[in-house]
Formats: sequence, structure tokens, C-alpha cells
Amino acid sequence: MQNWFCRGDKNDGTDCCHGNFFQLYVCVACERALKGFAMFGLIDCNNFFVSCERIFRPELEGRPVVVMSNNDGCAVSMSNEAKALGITRGKPMFEVRDIIKRHNVATISGNHRMYGDISARVMSTIGSVAGDVEIYSIDEAFIQFPNLDNEGIQAMAREIVRRVHRWTGIPTSLGMAPTRTLAKVAAGFAKKYPSYRNVCAIDNDEKRCKALSLIDIESVWGVGRRLGARLRRYGIVKAIDFADLPETQVGTIVNLTGHRTWKELNGFPCIEADAESGVRRKQISTTRTFSPCKTGLEALEEAVASFMAIAARKLRLQDSCATGISVFIQTNQYRPELEQYVNSVYRRMSEPTADSMTLIKEAMAALHEIYRPGLLYRRAGVHITDIVSSGEVQHSLFSSVDDRNRRERLMKTIDALNTSPRTYNMLRTAICNTDPACRRSVVCGEPVAPCKTLVLRPMPVSDVSLPLPVINLS
Repeated sequence: MQNWFCRGDKNDGTDCCHGNFFQLYVCVACERALKGFAMFGLIDCNNFFVSCERIFRPELEGRPVVVMSNNDGCAVSMSNEAKALGITRGKPMFEVRDIIKRHNVATISGNHRMYGDISARVMSTIGSVAGDVEIYSIDEAFIQFPNLDNEGIQAMAREIVRRVHRWTGIPTSLGMAPTRTLAKVAAGFAKKYPSYRNVCAIDNDEKRCKALSLIDIESVWGVGRRLGARLRRYGIVKAIDFADLPETQVGTIVNLTGHRTWKELNGFPCIEADAESGVRRKQISTTRTFSPCKTGLEALEEAVASFMAIAARKLRLQDSCATGISVFIQTNQYRPELEQYVNSVYRRMSEPTADSMTLIKEAMAALHEIYRPGLLYRRAGVHITDIVSSGEVQHSLFSSVDDRNRRERLMKTIDALNTSPRTYNMLRTAICNTDPACRRSVVCGEPVAPCKTLVLRPMPVSDVSLPLPVINLS
């Protein structure tokens, strides 16, 4: 790879493209480049939700398609044909109703569980070529290329794009650059301009300057509208304007996060430390808006139990435990003619835990405490707070070590099955009535009362369009 961090042959920072302001960092950057610094890559699935729908409905190819949110309230993913009609992400559906009728736009309710299954297959396919994959979102992932020459990196990048499309049916774009932020910029060009054939590389300073001069400052990863508006007041319109600022001035305009973005735009990777540090979340939330509204306690129990199972899984993924949870429910605030009600309750655990069954049990008790019959509930959710590392948990003297270890093994087994590419999300937890003749739990193998039992139900992986098994609660 060409060393474009430094334009001179000195290693003291005086001849580097960043000037004397970047003296402490240029030496490190030059050293890494001379050692053959690996490129970062960002794989971005094109119009991911729409592409997922087209796998099962080929007749949608070439037709404007809009995938809607959970309650069909707004557009969340559009095909290129729909974007050309002026439909943008987040647009309320009632505002584009005339466009949809006039141009025969296909509107589809989002099937996010199916999208999650396909996303896992895409990430697994990327890993078959690139090895380690850093999943950034449901349709984006970072990779790090090995120390190859430009031709080797280009060949590897095109093989990833080709294999993902052939194995999963999802078209992707891949951007390559020495930093994650520049890789995001490159991926945007690969997606926007067909001449790149889905692969774009920013591998020298000339390409970096040209690319940054073509994008607005708000389009840079980590900037956004509010920071972009403030930067524009300083005359910073394009990304190159921000990248060319002296470091002393950058510190007076933006915070530490903005400073890191400036370094990344200048070719110095510094976000990788955050990505690899394993910082744990301090709170985990799972909420949903219902369409139509739910009114019965049983329907709310199903939803809250499902939310808590999702949150507990996220908790275990970061090797943490919860010392407290909260549950909230809310009626439809946009229907003032109906009785309004919103309430939440916090419950502290007897000891920190990441066990789904224990957390769901506490969530059910919290829901029963705040539920009021006869109302139409539009939103509900759970929050896991006071998160601690699993290695810092002080267990109760009265808790059974054998039972705790058995539960931990069970949760690890379920998570391993649900995260494996072959059995992704194959198992779902549900609380349901059991037959009076059945006196044993299928999970723990312990005698239980015939009222509530945690049951695992398999879902065929081959049919990703199947709905989740229903969580029945009594």
C-alpha cells in the first residue's frame, strides 16, 4: 500500500501533510504505514430490507418498493426506484400516499425477524472470506484487510461482494480506506456510482482530498445535523473544510468525539480503540409501539416477556448482570378522546442476574403492578439498569450454587444456538400453560406446578418468513 500519510521522507512530522499541529500522531501513522498498515473495509448492504423482500418476491425487481416500520407509520427502507420518486427514510406514509398510488409503489410491512436471520447469513458469508467481522449494524460490518498489495486487497474485496450476492442474494457495496470513517465515505461512493462496480478504495491522499471535497459535512460518520449546523457557522461546508482545519482550532470547535473524527478524516485510525475496548452498556432498553393497540393483560404479558428475553440476551452478550429492571406501559397519546394512562415501575433484583427466566418473572410482577384493565395500550417496554460485570456479582448466601450453574449453562447453550449461523434464532423462550398431566419443566427437569413453565420451541431455519412462536402467559 502506498504511504500517503507523509509527503516527505522525514519522520519528525515537519514534512507531513497534517503540518506541525499533528506532530505527535504523524510519527505513529508514518511508522504504521511503513510497516504495511492494513486497510479497513466497510460492507454495506444496498437497501437491505427491500433486498430481503426481493429474495422471496422476485417480481418486485425493478419496481419501486417501500418497506414500512412496525406499525406501518413511516418508510424505513426504499428501493432506488422509490428514492427517485422523492420518498425518503422516515417519511410518514400519509404524506406519500398520492405518490404511492400514482406510481404503483409496492408497500410492505417490515418483517424484522426475517431481516435479522438474513443479516446473520450475510455476516457469516463475509466471515468466510475476511475472517473476523466487526458487526456495526444489521446491514453493515467492518473488516480489516491483511497486509496485501493494492491488487490483492481489490481482489479480496470483489470476492466478498460476489460471494455475498451469490450465497445470500443481497447486493452489497464495499469501501476501503486506512480508517473506519474514510471507509464509510468510500462505501457511500461505491453505492452511489455504478462505475465503481460496488468497490471503492481511498488509498492515497489525492483520492482522500477529492472524496472529502464532494460530500457535505453532515454526511460524515459521527457529525450529524446539530454538529453540522454548528460547523457551518464557522464556514465548514464540505468534509474537506473540516479535515484541513489546524488541530489547535479543532479543539475549540468540537468535543473529543469530533476531534477523533477529524483525525480519522486525516488518515489516522483512532476509533479502533473504542471498538475493541469492550465497553459495556450502562443501560439496555427494548421497547415497541403496537399496531393495533393492545388491551388485555395477556397480550401485554406476551409483549413484555418477549422484550425482556431480548434485553437479557444483550446483557449476556456483554458478560454483565442486572441489579434492577423497570417496565412501562403507555396508552395512545394521539387519541385524546380516549382515557390516557402512562406508568412505570422499578424492581430491584434480590441478586444481580442475567438469567432470562428470573428477569421475565420480575417483569411480569412489575407489569401486574401497573396494569389497568379496559385501556388501549400503544407502547410498552423494559429497561435493564444498574448493570454490573458478571465477575463482580455478590451472590446470596441462600442461593443454590448448583441451580445457578445449571441456569448459566442453559443460557449459554441457548445463546450459542441462537447466534450460530446454522441455527440463528432457532430457539425462542415462552411461558405458557402446561397440561396438568405434565409435572416437569422441559428446560430444567424439575417438578413444577401446572400453571407456568418455560418452554423452548424450535423454529425451522429453512423458512425464515415464519413468525415467532407465540409467548402465551396465563
